[in-house]
Amino acid sequence: MATYQFKLPDIGEGIAEAEIVAWHVKVGDRVEEDQQLADMMTDKATVEMESPVAGTVKSLAGEVGDQVAIGSVLVEIETDADVGADTPIASQEGTETRFDGERVDSVAMGDGAVAPTPAQEEALPALTVAEASAPSERQAQPEVEARSPVQPAEERPSTALGTSETHAHVLASPAVRQRARDLGIDLAQVRTASDRVRHSDLDAYLLYNGGQLSTRGAAPRQDEQIKVVGLRRKIAENMQEAKRRIPHFALVEEFDVTALEDARAMMNRDRGSNPKLTLLPFLITALTRALAEWPMINATYDDEANVVTRHGAVHMGMAAQTPSGLMVPVIRNAERLSIWQLASEIARLSDAAKTGKATREELSGPTFTISSLGPMGGIASTPVISPPQVATIAVNKVEEKVVPLNGELEIRKRMNLSLSCDHRVVDGWDAASFLQALRPLIENPLRLLA
Repeated sequence: MATYQFKLPDIGEGIAEAEIVAWHVKVGDRVEEDQQLADMMTDKATVEMESPVAGTVKSLAGEVGDQVAIGSVLVEIETDADVGADTPIASQEGTETRFDGERVDSVAMGDGAVAPTPAQEEALPALTVAEASAPSERQAQPEVEARSPVQPAEERPSTALGTSETHAHVLASPAVRQRARDLGIDLAQVRTASDRVRHSDLDAYLLYNGGQLSTRGAAPRQDEQIKVVGLRRKIAENMQEAKRRIPHFALVEEFDVTALEDARAMMNRDRGSNPKLTLLPFLITALTRALAEWPMINATYDDEANVVTRHGAVHMGMAAQTPSGLMVPVIRNAERLSIWQLASEIARLSDAAKTGKATREELSGPTFTISSLGPMGGIASTPVISPPQVATIAVNKVEEKVVPLNGELEIRKRMNLSLSCDHRVVDGWDAASFLQALRPLIENPLRLLA
């Protein structure tokens, strides 16, 4: 027997430590060679750690959320024979892994059903017999015993508005009765101009008495504590730093995208093997051309050295929602790509981000960022700039509006773009001019295709 120390390798240039975001083994588990041990995060890239040897897990470096230094022991594995790699060591005293216990607890809590104990099973029939016992006078009336007894009116449970059960003599349709039960309304308390309670009568009752109704909302949830680790912690740290250091200002402008949507629909009809086009490739093309005219917006700011770098190439950050949180893969040299090439790159990077396969280089170095929530994009937004960038833009939803055009009213498709800028570097006039430079490109898509 020998103890193999698996040390955290150098998984990124310039990285001093990595965060444990998931364990795939626990102390006492048998592992095989190349079996996944843990997921480690550096910046926004997650790297899978695999076992170089077979054996039994002896100890783990820490819990989810802990930072582990490069070169320190991540996992100790007791091997069946001397593997001749790292030096065998004795067991470390005081080492404890609580993550194992937490996993067991979470599994135990995952199923809401709890099996009764033998004592409970024995008590249950006894309770049923006790409840079924009836007074002697009822034994002489078997037909009455078969029915549920009717409570006297003064004993019925009631709310501030009356009982929750409707009176049988009140005339109402089954749908009205069901709605009254759902709302906790006693139909006997509802006034009506006819001999039958209708939905309109319930509406009037709710209008004047709704504040007194008993609550029948969703079942209450228990409080839960969620440890902020991994990508969510990186997002929190980055957003806090961005808002602390950058004086943001936002500018929102409305654009007519009727012609652009028509052009997109036409191109999608004849796209062949090309990916389906969204608005994003068109907007990125327009942005790259406008950024060439306004380079102070396609820039990064080193506020410690007081140096602004205006970039010639546009490395377009593309905010993407993933199961783990927001990630920003980067389209390199976006100004060189056609609309179809941009569509392919958007699809590829989005898939890589969502599946956790995006590389470190694909998640670093944007000079400008665009984010879009599609039809959920809201009317306007104030996107947060990620330093050292000095600007970011958000795409809001497309809406049909009645607008005056050439002296007549027409229904047009309109969309807002929300631009946030770093006021230390970008002036309001620059931001407004940049948005106006986008207008002829977005509203006349032939300029984008030329």
